[in-house]
Amino acid sequence: MNPSSPFFREAGSGRPIVCIHSNASSSGQWRAMMDLLAPRYHILAPDSYGAGKSPEWNSDRVISLGDEVALIAPLLARGQSPVTLVGHSYGAAVALKAALMHPDRVRALALYEPTLFALVDASAPPPNKADGIRHAVHAAAAFLDAGEPHLAAQAFIDYWMGSGTWANMPEQRRQPIAQSVVNVRRWAHALFTEPAGIAAFQGIDVPVLYMMGKRSTASAQALHGLGARGRRHPDSCTSQRARGDV
Repeated sequence: MNPSSPFFREAGSGRPIVCIHSNASSSGQWRAMMDLLAPRYHILAPDSYGAGKSPEWNSDRVISLGDEVALIAPLLARGQSPVTLVGHSYGAAVALKAALMHPDRVRALALYEPTLFALVDASAPPPNKADGIRHAVHAAAAFLDAGEPHLAAQAFIDYWMGSGTWANMPEQRRQPIAQSVVNVRRWAHALFTEPAGIAAFQGIDVPVLYMMGKRSTASAQALHGLGARGRRHPDSCTSQRARGDV
């Protein structure tokens, strides 16, 4: 299948930065950061498959992280300079895969809690730290099968952001999330079946900023410490922050 063209937001000029959003979200999550960085950088923020204004995944084959990378690959190749990839959660997993697939086009990575759960399972078979999201996906999928997308979204969002988050969320934010969460099985498949192993990701030789929340879920923090954040480049570092939106 030939990848479709993604919708993307664009701002600024200078060194290129490509921002990849989390699932149940869209490129809109980067608006504030784009405004902040646009005076110095050229920012590109694509919508992934089935998110925002990008096309749906139109194939009988279940999507992979490689397919997500193929969608945004034209943005990595737009300019002469390699890009810095910024990714949140699912988007951070896509960013890591992009660094494997296009090492000549990636100059640095800024990752907030990448969710490459296949590496967690490979390191220690279930039960493990990925069980929380595994159970949340199963609950969300059951609600979808029962025709209850809002309850599916609640199961998914409350797992990541804390009980009661969905109930306290403004209605205008709930609807697009409920529409996107129909893809929850697809997201889980891509993250739990990624074929590249820890050794492959250890070979990534670019500066990495790895961020995680101190109060985030065990699944969100599961990848930290597995040695999958790339080779320890002299300019790499790890940062912890309180749980919250990026």
